[in-house]
Amino acid sequence: MSSTTTASSSANANWQQRSRRHVWHPCTQSIRLDVAPPLPIARGEGVWLTDHEGRRYLDATSSWWVNLFGHAHPAINAALKAQLDTLPHVMLAGCTHAPAVELAERLSALTGHALGHCFYASDGASAVEIALKMSFHAWRNAGRADKRRFVALRHGYHGETLGALHVTDVPVFRDAYAPLLASAHLVASPDARAARPGEDAAAVANRAADELEALLAAEHDSIAAVIVEPLVQCATGMAMHDPAYLRRLRALCDCFGVHLIADEIAVGCGRTGTFFACEQAGIWPDFLCLSKGISGGYLPLALVMTRDAIYQTFVDDDAARSFLHSHSYTGNALACRAALATLDLFAQEDALNRNKDRAARLFARLREGLAGGSPAVDHLRQRGMITAFDVREPGARFAERFHLAARDHGLLMRPIGATVYLMPPYAIADDEIDQLVDGTLATLRTVTTAPHAATEEGIRDAALA
Repeated sequence: MSSTTTASSSANANWQQRSRRHVWHPCTQSIRLDVAPPLPIARGEGVWLTDHEGRRYLDATSSWWVNLFGHAHPAINAALKAQLDTLPHVMLAGCTHAPAVELAERLSALTGHALGHCFYASDGASAVEIALKMSFHAWRNAGRADKRRFVALRHGYHGETLGALHVTDVPVFRDAYAPLLASAHLVASPDARAARPGEDAAAVANRAADELEALLAAEHDSIAAVIVEPLVQCATGMAMHDPAYLRRLRALCDCFGVHLIADEIAVGCGRTGTFFACEQAGIWPDFLCLSKGISGGYLPLALVMTRDAIYQTFVDDDAARSFLHSHSYTGNALACRAALATLDLFAQEDALNRNKDRAARLFARLREGLAGGSPAVDHLRQRGMITAFDVREPGARFAERFHLAARDHGLLMRPIGATVYLMPPYAIADDEIDQLVDGTLATLRTVTTAPHAATEEGIRDAALA
């Protein structure tokens, strides 16, 4: 072993030890860090991440679904450097600045100005909290303070702060904090995997909407809003549904006088094939939450877009009728500039059209590789740049074992339970798609054929989302 390799390997171990000693890692069982130590990343370029030993890993999950056009993209880098020399940040209370204004204008234009105002936040859960608060407060300003409950889908995920968690139905995140949470109405998920014999995805969607209709008919006077992840419920295992559900949902909310909140934090910014997932149903919500990809994977940024009519309910001399929410970095100029540079790339690279070819290649290669039926998988599915399948007999701690084995095949992947998903950056090239699929299939064969400890059967999978 060369001295350079030894030093690099030592650097990897050093960062792992220091991280374990002082960093509290999210979605990680700390006791498992001996088995699955954090992977020290030294740099990123395109779809690749490189550790201190010089080993590269294809970022198959877009670093938790945030990276769109690759790491260290020269155009976004240049935009941020220019903004850094001009204005890194100024408070948005009593001030304004070009990046925040321009980003709000451009996003509104993408909705055909159906959603005219934009409120900035820091992360996805904060955006959900803001939308929930706005909905309740708008009804209160309209003299309907009794409309204070929310409807969420079973198995839905909207974040892990207390407000967002109360409309989240993923037990591993929710159960420990249940005593602190308000209760929400839960209705059937339109997950296409729930199809009964003879049903297609649209039939499942309409059956789920029937349950929602019955609830709204009985309880609409006390319900402020319904919140939904359009087209894909990501954190519950990439549960995909037909756009017909969103059309029914919009019609039902209109009929019963209830707001519609679209949580597009994970599915917005082109992930489902259109810039906004709601576009595929031909509808617009009353509130639309964005985060993750909006800054291209560079800086924390979230936002809530809403209709001008809702904004007007807060225009009043009485401060108590104004929307009461803020944080010090609201509308950070650097984050907004990264988002503007990201929007520029959609146009310059014709990203949505190019992604159709990328998605088709990925799906075709994966379908061919899984066609033999061994190992056994179910529900190979795709919506835009999100592709997933479910492993039929995953065994204990499948997500952790797959994650570790994928590293050996040069991939950074984090299954959700028994669901393996691929959500690479849009910058992925054809040969990299082939490497991703080949590595995924090799990892799957390794993990499903290797023995694993039966004594761990009763232990919940590590929370690898």
